[in-house]
Amino acid sequence: MGWEFRKSTPSDNVMVPATADPFESPKWAPPVWHMPPVLVLTVHLVRALVRLALFLARHPITVATVGCLAWLTYTIGWQLVAVLVAFAALCLGCWAAYWWDSFLHLVGYPARARWRHLLVYRRRWQPVMVMSGLAFYRNAREYLPVIKRVTVTTTTDRVLVKMLSGQAPGIWRDHAENLAHGFGAALCRIRTASKPGYLWLELVRRDALAEPLAALPVGTEDGRAVDLSALPIGRREDGSTWRLRLLGTHVLIAGATGAGKGSVLWGLVRALLPAIRAGLVQVWGIDPKRMELAFGRDIFNRYSDDAMGGMVDLLEAAVAEMHKRAARFGGVTRTFIATAADPFLVLMVDELAFLTAYCPDRDLRKRADAALATLTTQGRSVGICIVGALQDPRKDVINIRNLFPTRIALRLDEADQVDMVLGDGAYERGALADQISPIPKTGAGVGYVRLEDSPDPVRVRAAFVSDTDIAAMAGYLAEAA
Repeated sequence: MGWEFRKSTPSDNVMVPATADPFESPKWAPPVWHMPPVLVLTVHLVRALVRLALFLARHPITVATVGCLAWLTYTIGWQLVAVLVAFAALCLGCWAAYWWDSFLHLVGYPARARWRHLLVYRRRWQPVMVMSGLAFYRNAREYLPVIKRVTVTTTTDRVLVKMLSGQAPGIWRDHAENLAHGFGAALCRIRTASKPGYLWLELVRRDALAEPLAALPVGTEDGRAVDLSALPIGRREDGSTWRLRLLGTHVLIAGATGAGKGSVLWGLVRALLPAIRAGLVQVWGIDPKRMELAFGRDIFNRYSDDAMGGMVDLLEAAVAEMHKRAARFGGVTRTFIATAADPFLVLMVDELAFLTAYCPDRDLRKRADAALATLTTQGRSVGICIVGALQDPRKDVINIRNLFPTRIALRLDEADQVDMVLGDGAYERGALADQISPIPKTGAGVGYVRLEDSPDPVRVRAAFVSDTDIAAMAGYLAEAA
């Protein structure tokens, strides 16, 4: 008869008959040591105390407030505490009623950020990381990225994450769709952080750009108060105002038919109106199609839609003005300041591709290319800005697109065109311009732009300027004439 060891108690092994094979050698099983209940309780108690200490260290203001209220309740009574709480609630209510914006930014958003941090992101973090493939297992241990901070706006949450060692933002971009569904967001974008090893998750809860925007108010009557480096023309996805720079840059707007290029053009004109009225800004218009800018031709200081050469003549007139200013400013100043004698000149060209590729006259195309190349390379320093709009951004259509520092991608037909407009890698960073809705109500004026302070594209929507608004703008300028 064979024998084998069987564990009967944590410290006692006995020999028992084998039932499987009578000729099998005896087997030995190591004893199992069970932690005493007192030690188990001690370990859990120590863990709870450590977690409590960490909570107290991370939330000193909350702990101090609760502690003071508890002390007052114990020493004085609950009546005084109730009065203090009611007074604090009244103060917060008055603050919210009369100064809502400051209340929202200093109280509302931080409170909501903390709430979503605890109930949404921390609660779902471990299963979402595991199912998305962003967690790591080694030696029976689980390693997870760490949430460092959560900020919120009206429509968007931003989560600062410390990645695991060896991870890169590109890995997270591959799982952006998983993260969006995991956290109940409509869209998730991965944004690089300023510190290595960190990134931002930008989770869009609802689309702030789903509805068309009415034309923005003209604003101040003082033309000198118009900021040429931050003209308001629409809204950003986070709910803030979209401001576009014209001073010291050139702007290229690319979008398919019906994408809303006219909204951007007329939005810029509307933002410039007080400065135009004061004589500090001049706007020249070129419209080969004779449909978009022609409706408000009275607004422009100079205008042309003559396909037989008038448009090219206007471009060359801008080049001549540029050379005159360069001759006067050379060696005198390096910074342009708009004055009545030397106003800031904005040259708007709708359907730019007609001048560079589609014009049937070869000589006119060459002259237009030469004038545009000269203006885009030398015009910024003397206060001349080119704003061009086109449908096709390919090199064979416009070979000087890289001379436009500011580029806007509205709805495009192909994904490859996004990188043509915004630069390599823009599509991977979330500029999905080919997925913008072709329905005018939901997609016209929606696009992506790269801002000066970040390489990541930002989703924006230009306000819609109607025919009635354009007529009112012309009347506004006629009043000062």
